[in-house]
Amino acid sequence: MPDAALQTDLGTLSAYLRQTQGPSRRLVAIAGAPGSGKSMFARRLSEDLNRVWRDISQVLPMDGYHFDDAVLIERGERARKGAPHTFDVGGFAVMLDRLHADDGSEIAIPVFDRSLEIARAGAEIVLPSTRIVLVEGNYLLLDDPAWAALRSRFDVSVWLDVPRLVLADRLVRRWSDLGLSSDEIRTKVEANDLPNADMVIAQSCPAAFSIRNF
Repeated sequence: MPDAALQTDLGTLSAYLRQTQGPSRRLVAIAGAPGSGKSMFARRLSEDLNRVWRDISQVLPMDGYHFDDAVLIERGERARKGAPHTFDVGGFAVMLDRLHADDGSEIAIPVFDRSLEIARAGAEIVLPSTRIVLVEGNYLLLDDPAWAALRSRFDVSVWLDVPRLVLADRLVRRWSDLGLSSDEIRTKVEANDLPNADMVIAQSCPAAFSIRNF
């Protein structure tokens, strides 16, 4: 796991973000391995921030930038869906820049529907009043040429620290909840999810904050 400057928790992080927020919009990276609970953590943090300041925060999931299955099948990469090269990194970077521009307009963002295994375009709206965008995803801090340029776009970075055994258990339950067979789950977790998790843990750059999310 990447070293971090400060161990903290959701409540303390929420208070820090409120206390340090100025007029400019900020992008907060919430990174971690598959199964580390990024989506749920980001939602809880957003709800906590919005209880104090209405509509101050919104979540942007990296998963909205998955390549469609049709693209991955054509490329022979469907089995590796979720690996770094199966995302539209360039389109994601453009969205981050658009959010940072903060030009007073509403911005529609895509959201990945896991039950359908597809990204839904324009599924949520970032309001002009949103000052804190919580960007969550596996590869936000990855030290990889295709992803490294994203790091400069984040004003604050957070790493969710979860032991590998806990990650494996969560990943198995994730696919089980979607109705996959035992063999399908084993293939997805052992051939794709856990290798991706190991890469994220080994190759992510340090974050400003680290949170034990288990």
